[in-house]
Amino acid sequence: MMGFTALLTQTIAGDIIDKTTFDRRKFLAMAALMTAFSASAILFVQEGNVDHALMYVTKIIEGVSSSFIGPCVAALTLASFGPDSFDEVMASNILWGHVGSIVSAVLAGLTAWITYPNIRYCFLVIGFSALLAVVGVKLLPEGDVLMGRGLKGNSTKVAVHSGDDGDDYANMEVQGTTSWSSTQGNIASPKCTSNSVAAEENAISSYWEIFSDRKTVVLCFTGFFFHFANANVLLVLGELMGGDNEDGTTKRSAIPLIAGAIVLAQFTMSGATFAGDKMTKGGWGRKPLFMAGLLTLPLRCFLIIFWKDAGEAWLLSTQILDGVGGGFFGLLHPYLVADITFGSGRFNVIMGLTASCFGLGGTLSNLLGQMVVEKYGHVASLTGSMFLSVIPIVLFALAMPETAGSRGKNTKSAVLVEAAGVSA
Repeated sequence: MMGFTALLTQTIAGDIIDKTTFDRRKFLAMAALMTAFSASAILFVQEGNVDHALMYVTKIIEGVSSSFIGPCVAALTLASFGPDSFDEVMASNILWGHVGSIVSAVLAGLTAWITYPNIRYCFLVIGFSALLAVVGVKLLPEGDVLMGRGLKGNSTKVAVHSGDDGDDYANMEVQGTTSWSSTQGNIASPKCTSNSVAAEENAISSYWEIFSDRKTVVLCFTGFFFHFANANVLLVLGELMGGDNEDGTTKRSAIPLIAGAIVLAQFTMSGATFAGDKMTKGGWGRKPLFMAGLLTLPLRCFLIIFWKDAGEAWLLSTQILDGVGGGFFGLLHPYLVADITFGSGRFNVIMGLTASCFGLGGTLSNLLGQMVVEKYGHVASLTGSMFLSVIPIVLFALAMPETAGSRGKNTKSAVLVEAAGVSA
C-alpha cells in the first residue's frame, strides 16, 4: 500500500515542491512527523492483524510523506548551495543518510532481538529517528526559492564555500543574477535586471518538453528495469538465510541475519558514495560510474544462486555488491536529474517522476518475484532477476549520453536568460 501510494504521489509531490511559495523546510518537517506517526502506529495493531484499516491508513500516510522527503532535500540543497556545489553537498547528504540507516538498522535489530517475539517494538526506532530529523530541519537554510526548482535564481540566500576542503560553508544573502564558481560556492553579481528575471520565469520548460527529453526517458526506463530486477533479490536472500520455524513463525536467528544484510549493504553504500564523490571530483563522468552500479546486479544474482547452499556467511557477503550498486545508483540519480533539468524549472518534478518509475519497478519486483518463488522456487526467481538486470545495462550503455558538464546548457531557459542579460 505504501509503495502504490508513493507511485501515485511522487511526481505530484515534486511538482508541488517546484511551484510552492511555502517554505520547503516546513514540508520536510511535516513529512518527517508523518513518518514518525506511521511507524509508531504499529503498536496499536491488535494481535492477529485484525486492524487492517489502521495498517492501510498508516501506509498511505507513509507513502505520501516519503514522496516529499527526497524532493525537499534535493531542492533545499540546490537552493542553498547552487548548481556548482550541488554534487558535493548532495553526496554528503546521501552519505550521512546511509550512516543513519546503518544506525537505525542496528538499533532496530537489537530491539527486535531483545523484545522477541514482540518484534513490532523495533519500529519505534524509526519513529524516534524521524522526530530527531524534525529537530534538524530547523537548522537548514531556506536558500533561493527559484534556484531550488532548477532556475538560476534572482535574490539568493547562498552558501559560500570558504574552506579548502569543501566542508566549510557560511550563509549569506545577495541580490543579483547568479554566476557560478566551483571554488567560491554560489555568488551573485550586482547586474540583475528585471528583463533577465522575467525571461527566466517565462522560459520555464513545458512538462512535455522535459518529460519527452531523451535523457529523461532513458533514466526512467533504466531505473525501472534496474529496480524491477533488484528489489526482490533481498527478499529471496532473507528467505534463504533465515527461514521459518515449524509453526510458520519467523526464526529468531533470522532477525540479526536480515539486519546484518541491511547493515552490510548500507555500510558498503556509504563507501561507494564516498568513492563516487571523490571520483566525480577527479573528472570521472556520470556514465561509467552509473554503469558500474548497474553491472553489480547480475553478478550478485549469480553468486547467490551459486552459493545458495554454501552457508549464511557466503550469502551475506553478496550484500557488498548490493551496496556498491545501490551506492552508485543513489549518488548519480540526483546528479543526472540536475544535469538534465537545471535551467528548466522542472528539477523536482523530474526527481519525483524518476522516483515513481523506480518505485514502480521495485513494487512489481516484490509482487511478481514472490509469485515466482511460490510456484517455481528461489533459484527461478533469482534467475529471472539476473536476466532482467541485463536490460538496464544495455539500455543505459546505448541510449544515454554523458551528461557531466552539461548542467544549465541544454534548456530553453539558459539561452533566453543569457540573451535578456546581454540586451540589458
